[in-house]
Order: sequence, then structure tokens, then C-alpha cells
Amino acid sequence: MSRNNYAHEEVIVSTDWASKHLNNRNIRFVEVDVDTTQYQQGHLEGAVGWNWQTQLQDQVQRDIIRKEKAEELLSVSGITRETTIVLYGDNNNWFAAYAFWLLKYYGHPDVRLIDGGKKKWLAETKPLSAVLPQYPRTSYIVDDIHPEYRAKREDVFNILNSAKHSLVDVRSADEFSGKILSPPGLPEGAQRGGHIPGAKNIPWSQAVNDDGTFKEAEALRAIYEGKGLTNNLTEVIAYCRIGERSAHTWFVLKYLLRYPNVRNYDGSWTEWGNLINVPIEKQAA
Repeated sequence: MSRNNYAHEEVIVSTDWASKHLNNRNIRFVEVDVDTTQYQQGHLEGAVGWNWQTQLQDQVQRDIIRKEKAEELLSVSGITRETTIVLYGDNNNWFAAYAFWLLKYYGHPDVRLIDGGKKKWLAETKPLSAVLPQYPRTSYIVDDIHPEYRAKREDVFNILNSAKHSLVDVRSADEFSGKILSPPGLPEGAQRGGHIPGAKNIPWSQAVNDDGTFKEAEALRAIYEGKGLTNNLTEVIAYCRIGERSAHTWFVLKYLLRYPNVRNYDGSWTEWGNLINVPIEKQAA
């Protein structure tokens, strides 16, 4: 058991561990940033960069990439099912966590996050590279999809006002109350502000320390249980605005605290807040 007492300590690696394994041919480091220009400005030696807007989302309809696109992305990144994928990124691993969720949805066996992400790496003045790596192409096949990790709007409708289920809105308090539609500088929005009825507001940021690392398990458990989110619930569905912050919370609940049934509603508020004839609430938490 790690000093943080996480349920699945194997999914978290330190920046020091990462620096010692950069040249391991069985490991592929992948950077996924909110700011998609960050990778070109410098990345971990040997890391490939994935653009969340163009490579992790369908370019015709709003959806995650389909199985075939996931296979292509993993193949051109030189990844096989035996490869350990280690993810990191800016904004305390927002989209690195989203990529983690997507990779587990498509059944990749060994996926990990660098604790603290790029923020901690830079704070420790660890080196960055400008070299764009190239790896031999593989022929990755997805054969183990996990739809139980993903919630769709009909799943949310089905648990409204259920005492055995819980909705967790991981956005800021101002987004939850409807005061603002999205964080400053992030344009994706909705027609209406507010939150899904019955949702608990537990902002994703409460799960991390100032350096971007995750809080220890005891502190995390106190945060969620303090809002009535116990791990004996039948199901927990997390959502945010477009699914990346809720993927971060999904990771915390499922892998660090071992909640048995957690799903990420990646449609999130930009879907719910634009739907016709669905209920919303606006009061503060």
C-alpha cells in the first residue's frame, strides 16, 4: 500500500518514477493538454502528444472517437495492448484523466497518470524536449469495450431523484448555481445555467493539492463522504461541462477510492443545458 493508501496505487506514478522510465520501450508517455499548443512548446522526452479536440473526439458529431479511430490513434502512436500508457497534461491532468477514461472505456489494460501532471514536472524544473518522436506503427485492435464506464443522458434521466444513486456535479460553485456558463476563456457553453436536479456539487479541484497531486485517500474520502457520497451507493454519475473534469473525479472515485459503480457523463452540461424540456435547478450548493 502506498503512503497515500489509494485503492489502486498502481495507476499513479510520481514525476521521479517517470523521469527514470522515459527510455523504457515498453512504456509510452502521452501528453494531453487543455491548451493544445503546449506539447509543441516542450514535452517529456519520447512522449507523444494527443489533441483532445481533433484526436479524442469525433469530428462530425459530438461524441467520443469511435472504435476504429481509437485503434488508429493507438497504432500510429506505436502502442500495443502490452504497452503501459502513462498520461500527463496541464491543468492538473484534466484531459490526461479524460484520455485515461477513454482508454479504459476501450479496454486498454495498463494505463497510468503522472501525479501532478505537467505542472509538477515544470515546478521541479525537470527537462523538456522539442523533438517529435516517431515510433514503428502497430496494428492495435480494440476487443474489450466497457460501456459501463460511460453514462448517457437516458442514464441520467433514469436516476433522477433516486436515493440509491448519486449525481456529482464537479464544476465550480458559480457554474453549479448558474451564475456563469463556463470557466473563463473556455467557450463551450449551454443555453441555460444551473445544474441537474439533485446533483451534489463537489468541485474536482477539491481532490488535488496545490502542486497538482492528488490528496491522500483519507482526505479524499472525507470530502466525498462529507457530501453524502458513500461507496455503498448503487451508482454514481459524475458530470461537468464537457466531460474532462468529471473524468478526473471518475478516476478519483473509481481508482483511488474504489467506488464500485462510477460512470462519467461526458455529455455533461453542454448537453443537458441545451436539451429541450428537461429539468434544471439553479440554487447554490
